[in-house]
Amino acid sequence: MKTLKNIFLTVCAVVLLQSCIVSEKPNMAYFSDSGRDFKGAKFVSINVPVFLAKPYIKKALKEDGESEEVINIVKKVSKIKVLTVENGDRTMLKEFASYLNDNNYEDWATIKHDGDNVNVRVKQKGDAIKNMLITVNSDKELVFVDIKGSFTADDISKMINSATDK
Repeated sequence: MKTLKNIFLTVCAVVLLQSCIVSEKPNMAYFSDSGRDFKGAKFVSINVPVFLAKPYIKKALKEDGESEEVINIVKKVSKIKVLTVENGDRTMLKEFASYLNDNNYEDWATIKHDGDNVNVRVKQKGDAIKNMLITVNSDKELVFVDIKGSFTADDISKMINSATDK
């Protein structure tokens, strides 16, 4: 009986951990479905299982001294995708920004930090914000974090204010 239980737990763990997929193919529609040639850009995409990521994010925020309000926003996250692009160029970023505007993403904030630009865009339907895209643009690479959840404008404002205060 104990062996059967261990086998069952092992199978469950393998199935759950398969949801954390790292790939060299882009996991965001613009990059994977556009058919464009991105001229030597190297992609690494990660689909992060939220149930594994939330405890680490909360712990890191607490260690950084974030307020409980900001930490509670993490509870509203339902899906996280990360895409890094090496050797991406400014043209790629401009075309992606145009794509986001065409797909109803609103530019909410741009934060400059140590030479990097952090851009926050949201896709809003009525009062509900279901999708937030954070773009980090440095000289050598681009990082896109696509966060799905159920947020309010106040949640996003608290997060942006927290980031700009530091």
